[in-house]
Amino acid sequence: MKILVSAKRVSDPNAKLAISGDGKWVEGDVEYVMNYFCENAIECALQLAEEHGDIETVALGIGDPDETDRFIRQGALARGVDRGIRVTAEEQEIDSDLIARIYAKVAEQEQPDLIILGKQSVDGDSNQVGQLLAEYLGWPQATFASKVELQGGEVVVTREVDGGLEVLQLSTPCVITADLRLNEPRFASLAGIMKAKKKPLAEFELDDLGLGDAKPKVRIAKMGLPSGRKAGVMVKDIDELVAKLSGEARVL
Repeated sequence: MKILVSAKRVSDPNAKLAISGDGKWVEGDVEYVMNYFCENAIECALQLAEEHGDIETVALGIGDPDETDRFIRQGALARGVDRGIRVTAEEQEIDSDLIARIYAKVAEQEQPDLIILGKQSVDGDSNQVGQLLAEYLGWPQATFASKVELQGGEVVVTREVDGGLEVLQLSTPCVITADLRLNEPRFASLAGIMKAKKKPLAEFELDDLGLGDAKPKVRIAKMGLPSGRKAGVMVKDIDELVAKLSGEARVL
């Protein structure tokens, strides 16, 4: 069995970003981390491999060669994933649809039995790639997974829905997107970090995948920082407070 997992780097949600002059992207020294949901996907693949054995795990990252390779090795291979794949692309020039098409082409080459993705990236928060990928491949899917099990040749997924939990049985190959409550990602050990340096990492350009004329369908028109919080005002009494809440704030 083979499992393909996502290994996406994202800008640190806790870092302060600087927007470029044209408002199209961020500039300066950006702090990156592994996408939190991808960490859950990687942990899920590793747990299935440890529980059932004879499972090859492969991590796929898309982006700048140096930084993407670093996160594939440190975030996936050092944790125990068997090998990695990097597809070189300018991150500001790809969208969820193009990423899904890239995964579909890699899946055609790798022929995995199971693809586990983070349900979304914490920078764009689009929550689209898993669903689009399943459509392009024509595979069954289970999103927002909080539990994944292999039973009798099928994948049993407990997924979180608005009304509670839903349990699905999927035939393979299939696509799963991981939620944060799926597991607690492990830390990379020192031995794992040393081994990761020697694990294979294949490199591809977009042209190598045969995407044809596929182009992003979404472009960034403008980015901007949120407006600062306005200072509060002092009121003399309850009557003035009620008047401001009803007249100015219009919350009453």
